[in-house]
Amino acid sequence: MTHDLIAFVGGGQMAGSLLGGLLAAGHPASRLVVAEPDGARAEAVRREFKVEVRAGARDLPVADALVLAVKPQAMREAVAGLAPPFTTTVISIAAGIRIDSLRGWLGSSPAPVVRSMPNTPALLRSGVAGLYAPPGTPELSRRRAERILGAVGQTCWVDDEGLLDAVTALSGSGPAYFFLLAEALRDAGRELGLDAPTAKLLAERTLVGAGRMAESAGKDVAELRANVTSKGGTTEAAIGHLESQGFRALLLAALRAAANRARQLGDELAGNRQSTFDNRH
Repeated sequence: MTHDLIAFVGGGQMAGSLLGGLLAAGHPASRLVVAEPDGARAEAVRREFKVEVRAGARDLPVADALVLAVKPQAMREAVAGLAPPFTTTVISIAAGIRIDSLRGWLGSSPAPVVRSMPNTPALLRSGVAGLYAPPGTPELSRRRAERILGAVGQTCWVDDEGLLDAVTALSGSGPAYFFLLAEALRDAGRELGLDAPTAKLLAERTLVGAGRMAESAGKDVAELRANVTSKGGTTEAAIGHLESQGFRALLLAALRAAANRARQLGDELAGNRQSTFDNRH
């Protein structure tokens, strides 16, 4: 079996999670190469994954897939001078940066470009990534992107590039909402008299267990919630208070703020202005 040669621009956490996932899935280290200019990080990647590491993107060989794994603000400089051939699939995992911008920075390369928004649970092979490919993208490029991102979790496709801002708001930023909820539950438990270790354990394990139930129970989360909300009981009292305080509207506003920021980031990096995220998506 022939494995794609996959090159990474950037050797940070998300690139590391993808490297680890690919290696665990049987992709040979000899078919992975990373461009990382930071000496300490380059050595860490080389030591942990046993892959070839080069100093810059322009030192990379022509690869079947080129994964752009640098921060959005650093992307333009990182890919300067690159012009991947049509046979290379370019995959960006940076928030906000649109395909038109990437094409411009890549010297109008004819290479197919796929955008993806993974999230940090990819570090534990439990991530989820939204992907978008423009119309006309070769099926091979779609499969390559799906295989690479699928090495660290699940994938789903959206049919409008603008919807990646919603993906960013929901799942890209979502782990932070989970951690905030765990933090708030822990602190509330302490306010109710629990000691710190007990409150921490109860908050974290409750959320982890509930997440596993949501994934494996085969029921909609609304049904799972109803099943533990007995009429006149303690859970109903808590849920009723949350709903009366506009919990859903607050969460929607929070995600809209995140989506707006993703869109604004794309505008800033593209050098133009567009409207904020609204009800059209």
